[in-house]
Amino acid sequence: MSVSRSTKTKVVLHRRKAALQADGLNSRPRIWWLRGISLLIILLLWEWYGRTTNPILFTYPTAIAHAAVDMIADGTLLVALSQSVSVLATGFLLGTLVGIVLGLVTGRSTVIAALLDIPITALYVTPMIALVPILVLWFGFGTSAKVVVVLLFTIFPVLINTMRGVREVDPQLVEVARSFCSTEYRLWIDLVFPSALPFIMTGIRLAIGRALVAVIIAEFYTAVSGLGYLIVSNAHSFQTARVFVPIIVLMVAGVISTELLEIAEARISPWRHRRHN
Repeated sequence: MSVSRSTKTKVVLHRRKAALQADGLNSRPRIWWLRGISLLIILLLWEWYGRTTNPILFTYPTAIAHAAVDMIADGTLLVALSQSVSVLATGFLLGTLVGIVLGLVTGRSTVIAALLDIPITALYVTPMIALVPILVLWFGFGTSAKVVVVLLFTIFPVLINTMRGVREVDPQLVEVARSFCSTEYRLWIDLVFPSALPFIMTGIRLAIGRALVAVIIAEFYTAVSGLGYLIVSNAHSFQTARVFVPIIVLMVAGVISTELLEIAEARISPWRHRRHN
């Protein structure tokens, strides 16, 4: 008996030690240190390679930093950024709201799901960039066309993930709620929406990247304002460092947005965050 207890004690201590080591490896400060090291290595290699390449064909981080300072000083970057952010925010919010509403409804109603199944699938598999010229013809070269493009790029990741989240609700929990005479409203508030919330947040995180792509695509076709216009105009004059400035801005915006959404997801659905950690 004493040998058996000693063995069990060693196993428990070993598991605790392994758990503590895993927590240390997965701690946020350590993760951020590793991220910083990887970014520093990429920047150093980029700087070295960029300085050995024709500046018309490629560039390097310090040249991009100097170009960014110049573009901030002459106001072109800030004006273009404000124009793109306005379009991005409007289209992303509209696409997210429409996607959540449609996802919740189609997830709960088999009739509506059957009615919308073919149109949703057809639009989802259609390359959205193929529709941009038509949307520009319909809505003009102004802000409206850009907002519609961003909306179409945003809506489907949110819609599909929301619909999947609603359908993943445990039927037994639904039956238990109904057995306690839960109304449809309380069922949505207490069970369906909380269960679908992690899926909704995942859809939003996927949608933000597509929304950033949509803004630039729309501005490429209109080519009258925003970060996309900066990219096109500077590329035509072979100012490679200035071309990379709005690209880097978009990268930073995407990383920050994704990180903020991850933090929001951890606060909104802490049970899922704890389970994955």
